[in-house]
Amino acid sequence: MTDPGSSTPVTLLIADDDEVTRSGLRTLLAAQPGLTVVGEAADGVEAVEQARLLRPDVVLMDVRMPRRNGIEATRQLLAEPGGSGAPGRRAGRTGRTGRTDSNRAAGAPKVVVITTFENDDYVTAALSAGASGFVLKRLPVRQIAEAVRVVAAGEAILFPATLRRMVAARPLGSTEALPKAALTGREEQVLRLMATGQSNPEIAECLTVSLETVKTHVGNVLTKLGAQNRTHAVVIAYESGLVAPGFTGC
Repeated sequence: MTDPGSSTPVTLLIADDDEVTRSGLRTLLAAQPGLTVVGEAADGVEAVEQARLLRPDVVLMDVRMPRRNGIEATRQLLAEPGGSGAPGRRAGRTGRTGRTDSNRAAGAPKVVVITTFENDDYVTAALSAGASGFVLKRLPVRQIAEAVRVVAAGEAILFPATLRRMVAARPLGSTEALPKAALTGREEQVLRLMATGQSNPEIAECLTVSLETVKTHVGNVLTKLGAQNRTHAVVIAYESGLVAPGFTGC
């Protein structure tokens, strides 16, 4: 668990086309320690515009929105440059891995998808577009707030069993990414363990190597796969068949 009082509050933009849902999330999340809600958006176009203007740390992104859905909004946000020094943005926020996501645009916000259904086809597409994870709207607000804090700190929100089901139901065409990446045997081991939701310290203990070695392997995996973040790498691992059903790691 993160410590909500240990750092500067995480700034958050909420994007959802339902006004009641959006307003409710804003009220509830603004009351959570360690979070500051800086704005709202009613569709994907507005989400991109508001993210450029307000430069939040995290965007809580609904996927089914008019004008531009959350997938395209996520892809655009994470692909574009971070901007030219607008005020209020904290630069270089890295996670406990000590590095930023390999392909994430400098200064771009992290994205957490928020959805009603675990099996929403759009969720897997959003993860492949670079979202750092997803949460369900029915979760208690404290869990949604914790997900936002975790993602802002550079980690990913993974639900391996749910993600495996979603990828199996809707392959996204990344099956060639793994063979072309030429991962080493150790890097494949690390990717398999990432796909079970294990953290870097847990992977280090499992493989009996140092934490710094694991961080290096994770960085190499992201770079070779061209993955936006750990979550995207895990999607590729499932789609490519590297992780077999029932694999639980160490």
